[in-house]
Amino acid sequence: MPRPGPRISALVVARNEQSRLPACLATLAAADEVVVVLDRSTDASAEIARAHGARLLEGGWELEGERRNAGIAACTGDWILEVDADERVPPALWAEIRRVAAASPHAFHRVRIDNYVGDRLILHGWGGSFGTTLKPILFRRGAKRWRGQRVHPGLDWTGTEGERITAQGIRHELDRDISDMLRRLDKYSSAKAADMLAAGRIGSLPDNLRRCVSRWIKCYVGRKGYKEGGWGLLIALCAGLFPLLSHLKARLEPERHRPNPRG
Repeated sequence: MPRPGPRISALVVARNEQSRLPACLATLAAADEVVVVLDRSTDASAEIARAHGARLLEGGWELEGERRNAGIAACTGDWILEVDADERVPPALWAEIRRVAAASPHAFHRVRIDNYVGDRLILHGWGGSFGTTLKPILFRRGAKRWRGQRVHPGLDWTGTEGERITAQGIRHELDRDISDMLRRLDKYSSAKAADMLAAGRIGSLPDNLRRCVSRWIKCYVGRKGYKEGGWGLLIALCAGLFPLLSHLKARLEPERHRPNPRG
């Protein structure tokens, strides 16, 4: 039976996420449509998506922005909720999403993100391109477009931002442990180095040293990472190191990170 109000598509963009995808898709049953984009996946993700009744789009995209735009274009709902395979949408949040979508005159809304490392909820200290507690992931079809970058691509919007959905949040199983967090830092900084080389702008060492320090202060002090003890210190260090590592990889190892002509 059709649900009252506007149709909502849930969009998941993933690559080889067979261990996380089932739990994610199980929390998207309240959507009117589920679209899964698989980028060069070689595991059982496609079979898992089909088993959950999702529409599947498979392909290969060098840039994160391109693959996400392909997923948005495949959605048919009036509104789109864009989540990652490591995110879970609880029932109470679905009720808030439907309430907002039914009444909103705006183009998009930010949703609260609850970040977990293992079983530990970490509320403070996120930022500096290493984590966020709010994301603009609920939007009208046609309102959102990602830019062509490999990591944390920018966004272009058509329309205005509405109220933030903060009474309920998405459970984001961001990292399994400290080693997983450090692997993410390595992956992100390599992708950012490729973006910098592609743009022909890698910046200077002094500028990126200043960014390293300012991001550490912003996360640990401004975003109250100190309230999380050692975890807040670690997150602030990773956030600070991200631009510095990206610069050093692009500067010292350009042959390892320079994108091919297609990407």
